[in-house]
Amino acid sequence: MSTNLSGRRVQAARNDGVILSAARDVFLEDPKAPIAAVAERAGVGISALYRRYKGKDDLLRTLCHDGLRTFIAEAERAAEEPDGWAALVRFLGGVVEADVHSLTVHLAGTFTPTPEMSADAVRAGALAGDLVARAHDDGGLRPDVVVADVTLILEACAAIRVPDRDRTVELRRRHLALLLDGMRRGDATGLPGPPPDAAELNWRWAQSRQPAQRDAAE
Repeated sequence: MSTNLSGRRVQAARNDGVILSAARDVFLEDPKAPIAAVAERAGVGISALYRRYKGKDDLLRTLCHDGLRTFIAEAERAAEEPDGWAALVRFLGGVVEADVHSLTVHLAGTFTPTPEMSADAVRAGALAGDLVARAHDDGGLRPDVVVADVTLILEACAAIRVPDRDRTVELRRRHLALLLDGMRRGDATGLPGPPPDAAELNWRWAQSRQPAQRDAAE
């Protein structure tokens, strides 16, 4: 009996992974896609999907929260580096490789975050801020770069997308290397304009969905 239960748990976990992978692909292509499109892409019945997720909002929250947890894990791993600049480079490379921001940017403002997500977002921001501060203290990061700049740099890398996934990864690595060169402390002239502020970074999450959009998405 216990063996059968264990087998069912393994199968359930496998199905959940298939659903989340399918959901990621579907919503990257079209954030307004219905949840039925996820079930079709995953090759499961809609009832199997609803047994795991109450609805589209629940699925979107799960996807974005998974990305947020990955961001936090990459920041914590990078913090182990003794050199501040090396820690920041490791962090940025890890987040870009994990492709955290592609889905986050696409889905911003399309669902209501949970209190746990909001708390993790605060933690993620604090960890990133610590890495930037260390890179400044060690003299590797140019003084006019702030943590908000790092957010937009990660989004810029995530915006690079071509049909071939391997080529997408290669191009993102290439452009992150270019951006890192620009972030290094040196004799470069000052950056034009002030850095992005919190309101500019967060406005997408404050956007409310129209009822018609919500109805179409369910």
